[in-house]
Amino acid sequence: MAKRTDTVSTEVRSATMRAVKSRNVKSTERKLRAAMVSKRLKGWRMYANELPGKPDFVFLKERLAVFVDGCFWHGCPRCYRRPHSNQEYWDGKVIYNVERDRRNRARLRRAGWRVMRIWEHDVARDLNRVCAKLTVALSVPTSH
Repeated sequence: MAKRTDTVSTEVRSATMRAVKSRNVKSTERKLRAAMVSKRLKGWRMYANELPGKPDFVFLKERLAVFVDGCFWHGCPRCYRRPHSNQEYWDGKVIYNVERDRRNRARLRRAGWRVMRIWEHDVARDLNRVCAKLTVALSVPTSH
């Protein structure tokens, strides 16, 4: 199969990609939020934009940053399916996202935060298990 080249400039492609809205990400976060409320997990807040990587949930007292990662965008080893078109672009995009996640995790850990990553498929398949893992993580004492 011949390599496809992009038919538009980098600037136009970037603007187009910025305009594409994620699907189901908010609903995945909403499902986890509802489960945390029903399990009476307390002390969290959403969208800590001031922290590296902008965690989806943070437990300030326990210094736990929680990310809910989309299986496609973050290259889930279980669910990721490589697109058939423009593979070079998408390979680079997903690799960049994974590397950025690693850098942000390291930055958070250096700042004294623990980091928990939850895959989108885990939220979809077994919310009770996700909440149980969160409960365990919250019960581990933090070293300030």
